[in-house]
Amino acid sequence: MLGDKALELIKQLQRCDYLNPLQDEVLRQVFEEMKALFEENQVDVNASISGEMQYHAAVQLRHSVLLRNKRCVLTYLYNRLQMIRDIRWGFGAVLPADVRSCLSEAEVNWFNTYNRSVASYMTSIGGVGVDLFLNLQPPKSLYIQVRCLCDYGDFETSDGNTVVLSKNSTHFLQRADCEKLIHQGILEHISV
Repeated sequence: MLGDKALELIKQLQRCDYLNPLQDEVLRQVFEEMKALFEENQVDVNASISGEMQYHAAVQLRHSVLLRNKRCVLTYLYNRLQMIRDIRWGFGAVLPADVRSCLSEAEVNWFNTYNRSVASYMTSIGGVGVDLFLNLQPPKSLYIQVRCLCDYGDFETSDGNTVVLSKNSTHFLQRADCEKLIHQGILEHISV
């Protein structure tokens, strides 16, 4: 039946929420069907130009099937790209081997171009760059409890207060103020 192969692509998307290998054979069959429908329409349009109007309904039907197949193929390919984009944000710049084996050459090229675009954008932010992959989930609270691991001395917070950071002292500070000190090993986040 007309459009069955294109519908099969959409059903395959609905059946699973992970990336399957590209359905090359099904896509080829859809494109062959579309080419045949287009050629039949060309013949009927040429016949109707010469005065035979009985072909008008058939041309309209085939054109509708062509548009439906096109929408199905575009939906299939768009959803695959969205899954690849989500994999990039979940796994990073290097694709796992099992995911890479499911991609076409064009999809791998798209992934590499997307990586370059994201990296370029991250380095352009604020002149120094920002790692957008560092904290993908928003913090649960703006303030956190921290313990000082060494004698640091006076520390001025963003609101202008001064806190004395001495070894084994605990403080309740804004997350933004103490993240750098946590990464430097001066403070330790205490999970409550």
